Amino acid sequence: MLPKRFGKYGLTIHPDKTRLVPFVRPPSRPPSSGTPAVPAPGSFEFLGFTHYWRRSKRGHWVVTRKTAGSRISRAIKTIAVWCRLNRHVPIGEQYRALWQKLRGHSTYYGITGNLRAVHRFRHAVLRVWRKWLSRRHRGGLWTWARFNALLRSLPPPVARAGPSPRAANP
Repeated sequence: MLPKRFGKYGLTIHPDKTRLVPFVRPPSRPPSSGTPAVPAPGSFEFLGFTHYWRRSKRGHWVVTRKTAGSRISRAIKTIAVWCRLNRHVPIGEQYRALWQKLRGHSTYYGITGNLRAVHRFRHAVLRVWRKWLSRRHRGGLWTWARFNALLRSLPPPVARAGPSPRAANP
């Protein structure tokens, strides 16, 4: 049915990227010894998120989303290339550009239940930035003490779930 709907708009479904995933709510109780085993709930990636089943704090099954691993690694590689190409730019300008990139990532991926991945991305960006600051000509090695002193004077954005009201005016 879906290929027919897409065909009305001149779109097609890629056969290698389209599959049916058993994505049903897991049983609330584990199966007893006499009943057949229930297959594990599947997961799938869509719009940069991995969707999967997880128990809530109250013990109910809920669909949760986290940033897809391929998207995190791709974003970190992109930031690393940008830092390498712009390592000669003054630190204040690098900071503003990286701040915008972090804010954009946090705005898209900062949804309920995904804060841990946003924090990991922020930390990875800071590690990459420190690495490339250390490779500036005559800049000397940026130790973590020196880098943390820079971060105290130029604090990076805080990772939050959802866009913050203050993020609109840096």
